[in-house]
Amino acid sequence: MKITKPVENLLTCESITLFWNKPELFPEGAAYRITVDGKTHGTTDKTHYLIDNLLEETIYQIQIFIDQTNQEAEDLFYSETLHTGKKKRLLDISEAPYFAAGDGKTMNTAAIQKAIDDCGPEDAVYIPAGVFMTGALKLHSHMELYLEQSAVLQGTQKPEDYLPRIKSRFEGLEMECYSSLLNLGELDHKAGYNCSHVVIRGKGTIASGGRELAENIIASEKERLKDYLAELGDKINECEKADTIPGRVRPRLINISNSQKVSISGVSLENGASWNVHMIYSDQIITNYCTFRSEGVWNGDGWDPDSSTNCTIFGCDFYTGDDSIAIKSGKNPEGNVINRPCEHIRIFDCKSAYGHGITMGSEMSGGINDVSIWDCDMGSSMYGIEIKATKKRGGYVRNIHVRDCTAARILMHSVGYNDDGIAASTPPVFEQCRFEHLHILGEYLGKDGEWNSCKAIELCGFNEPGYEQRDITFSNIIIGNGNKSGEQMISMECCENVTLEHISVK
Repeated sequence: MKITKPVENLLTCESITLFWNKPELFPEGAAYRITVDGKTHGTTDKTHYLIDNLLEETIYQIQIFIDQTNQEAEDLFYSETLHTGKKKRLLDISEAPYFAAGDGKTMNTAAIQKAIDDCGPEDAVYIPAGVFMTGALKLHSHMELYLEQSAVLQGTQKPEDYLPRIKSRFEGLEMECYSSLLNLGELDHKAGYNCSHVVIRGKGTIASGGRELAENIIASEKERLKDYLAELGDKINECEKADTIPGRVRPRLINISNSQKVSISGVSLENGASWNVHMIYSDQIITNYCTFRSEGVWNGDGWDPDSSTNCTIFGCDFYTGDDSIAIKSGKNPEGNVINRPCEHIRIFDCKSAYGHGITMGSEMSGGINDVSIWDCDMGSSMYGIEIKATKKRGGYVRNIHVRDCTAARILMHSVGYNDDGIAASTPPVFEQCRFEHLHILGEYLGKDGEWNSCKAIELCGFNEPGYEQRDITFSNIIIGNGNKSGEQMISMECCENVTLEHISVK
């Protein structure tokens, strides 16, 4: 069976995580059987698999077969010899020479940063069980951060603990923001990668000050910018709300800039003051088996690739105050000039328990291209799967493929918020999008926890010739009975070449 990409892997000293693209014509009812040294290890209908409890520095023969119930023989899907790594020397932050205290009260920023600075390629900074209070920390190339079960790396609610400010990008604008709790790389849209081969993993929690930290920073920034905000007058109404401009300096939980080959595995990521994992001008960022929690946090996105490439997320659960996942590429006019698209993004086997769902935009002036989404459940969300922009953005969203998913609704439309900035010369283009084998509920989960009826599919292009939404296909779609009126709505405006085939109402 031909596949578009080989099976990829994440290796540690005791585990192998396999992940791969879903074949275009995967047989219904089939499953993958994984063998280790010729013996069956397990089966799965997902496109990822974890093999753990392995020996360090050991060679294993890994094979994946496709097992179809109506065939006697299996198809060999993948075969490779893989070598687990060497067990790393643990730099325990609670022991000498660091002596960090996990009592939930002692500030440990200096101690933890020293352990990070001491960490070489053969080491891992080890966070044992306990609550370790800290401010901003800076990671570097060729290092690992490992959090034990019940370990909490806890950021404070005090803005001064997130100094100095660093060059970053928020809502499409490059600017100085507070340092995030964990910081990788240094931002420069004209340069290459300056941080690489970083591993963050374990079963512990990385958390920040959440809503309280955000409110403290906004209050401080409003005072600092009071003259500027007063000068804006009514133009501030182009923003989402009065807190938009002072809120842009808020830190993320993990800020990844100009970085390559970073993996985040297994941990809980909680309560950034804004977005939780934000990668900018970066490449090959892999996030798997993580839980994101930011309910009640304004702009509390989970995972945001921004003008980044070859980023993959799978096996993650989201309880977020905003988008579970938001794909971005800058805001007019700056994003049009920098012109760095976000492309080759893969999202699979992710679930929203609360939040806005998966979005592309609204900052997309540098373009979004080649996004594949499969086996995701965005049913318990506000927007399901959404592609959005304002008419001023410019840029494009194209080559989007969504399949085998559940979603509250599908939205491709213009939005009116976050609309400040000089307009691009042309509206955005939304084109070449395929939605296949979806269950669309036709109802969404609101902020109050109540279910609300809505249009199942809403397409609205830009009312300027040549900028209609075009080449959109919906195939094998089941629309649920979420609309309490019993009617199901598909709304289209300013569209061209939209195909609807095999649409059924549940």
